[in-house]
Amino acid sequence: MIRYTLKCSNDHSFDSWFKSADSFDMLKAAGQVSCPICGSETVSKALMAPPVSTARKGAAPDAETHVQQEPSDITPDTTPDAIPTPLSAPANDTERAIEAMRKHVESTSDYVGLEFTKQARAMHDGEAPARSIYGEANLADAKALLEDGIAVMPLPFTPKRNTN
Repeated sequence: MIRYTLKCSNDHSFDSWFKSADSFDMLKAAGQVSCPICGSETVSKALMAPPVSTARKGAAPDAETHVQQEPSDITPDTTPDAIPTPLSAPANDTERAIEAMRKHVESTSDYVGLEFTKQARAMHDGEAPARSIYGEANLADAKALLEDGIAVMPLPFTPKRNTN
């Protein structure tokens, strides 16, 4: 797995994990990488600095010895941005709002997965009872629904059933 810091055309910055560098390239080419804040598909890798640990001051570690820091040598950074949070916990107000939206959508709507386009059309045409649904559609199908007067909108999250 590899984590990339990404940036969209609207200057939003976010992190995402990918199976490999090739996986990122394939997903981006297929239009499957988008900004979770604004939905823009114009996304690129942002400048990243890998986490690097520095050697203890004054010590020159060699290949045969392992230098371990003493607890008194470690000064934790306690600024709000530096406090680590679990990957599953929202880190800021935007992420908390998206998580609240996810919970609301999941509790009040039916997940129809890849059948979203078909189900939305059936409800619009009166062939299926109207209800609140969410699912997955590619960009071309979503545009076709909108052109046919079927109200749809992208959600700023991926359904939990499809996340790793």
